[in-house]
Amino acid sequence: MTNTIDSAETDQPVKKPLRITKILLMVMAVAIGSGAYMLSGLGMDQTLDTQYWVQLGVMFALAMAFHIVLRLRAPFADQYILPLALTLNGLGLAMIHRLDLVPPGTNLANNQLLWTALSVIISMAIVWFIIDYRHMRRFTYVWLLASAILLILPFLPFIGVEIYGARIWVNLGIGSFQPGEVAKLTLAIFFASYLSANRDLILLAGRKLGPLTFPRIQDLGPLVVAWLVAMGVLVFQRDLGSAVLFFGLFMSMIYLATSRLSWIILGLVAVGAGGIIAVNLFPHVQARIDGWLNAFDMDMIYAEHGSHQVVQGLFGLASGGLFGSGLGEGRPDLVFAANSDMIIASFGEELGLVGLAAILLIFFMLVTRIMRIGLSSRDAFGKLLAAGLGCAMAIQMFVVVGGVLRVIPLTGLTTPFMAAGGSSLLANWMIIGLVLLISHTANRPMVAGPMVNASGVGSGAAVPGQPVEAGER
Repeated sequence: MTNTIDSAETDQPVKKPLRITKILLMVMAVAIGSGAYMLSGLGMDQTLDTQYWVQLGVMFALAMAFHIVLRLRAPFADQYILPLALTLNGLGLAMIHRLDLVPPGTNLANNQLLWTALSVIISMAIVWFIIDYRHMRRFTYVWLLASAILLILPFLPFIGVEIYGARIWVNLGIGSFQPGEVAKLTLAIFFASYLSANRDLILLAGRKLGPLTFPRIQDLGPLVVAWLVAMGVLVFQRDLGSAVLFFGLFMSMIYLATSRLSWIILGLVAVGAGGIIAVNLFPHVQARIDGWLNAFDMDMIYAEHGSHQVVQGLFGLASGGLFGSGLGEGRPDLVFAANSDMIIASFGEELGLVGLAAILLIFFMLVTRIMRIGLSSRDAFGKLLAAGLGCAMAIQMFVVVGGVLRVIPLTGLTTPFMAAGGSSLLANWMIIGLVLLISHTANRPMVAGPMVNASGVGSGAAVPGQPVEAGER
């Protein structure tokens, strides 16, 4: 029996629809951010000055420029990722601007807008210049080396800077930068590359213990590397949040690669051992735990590096109630680092439970779309990379919100896209660029080409994984 296919149908290039929905979503995203920016100023009795129109123009120009780049280079990319990221970025700019207006005032909103422009441009460059993200898997240990260099940079003389007890910054002359934020991305690429290449070996070899299959000693290398990285960051950089994030990133990716509960058990044992060591040997970790367990003790509230920050954040959330005080009408500035570590508490006070739930829902939708991209990817590297980055963002949000709500100790991690700080913004927009590339490759249609059928006759059927042309479905 011969396979037949309508050659006229396969030879026709795919038409590019206008994607009006995507344009409308991006306009809506810019409108939400700029509207919040305007309301925060009006709530502080400010007029709509030139700064507001500059913010509106820059965000709209960046959105349209990114749309054009995607149209030309990655037209099959997920159409919801970019509007969701723009919405979060715009809301963060609005809250930072609102806090800038509190006397004596700062200029962080303008700096954040500059970092937004730079970050979005770099994200566009990733989409434009990386022809095929799958080439990155060839440089497995280069990504590991890059991660090590980024994590070591803060310890170098002259450029390493210690801020608020954590040595995670480098001085670039024009400002400080946190290289560990970019290391989150390079470590994810390393883990995805290593696990996609060695998945079968890790999966098939091992010793059975009841219903569980545990890996061989020689296959535990990645777990040991991840644990050492996390402990090194915790001990030397005094950054509990990044340590949790890095190890959580690896554990989620190894579970996605193998679907084996034994890896989770081993990971929990490693976390437990590391936590016991850290609490008993390192005072800064013990201080974090004490501040969490005894947050409302007067001695702890007024102690240096005590619980004053988290307690003030809880009071702000409580005063916001269900609908909040309104943008510009509350006092989130009473909380230390209200525009960075505690920006979730700032939104909770002025937008209330309803507004904060809406923001968390946007994050949930963004993570869900990224995970869907991982599921739809046609190659193991793309699946692990997209799903791992989605898990990293989910873990980061859990750690941030859990710390603000006192569910877990406050760690100092920043809220993606929203908190003041250029390094976090840059790293997360780089993630968006990579995720858009993966979704484009996953969604593009098959190419028309010869396929040999059972009788040895070419049928002109589609070849999986190759594009017909750069067009829209």
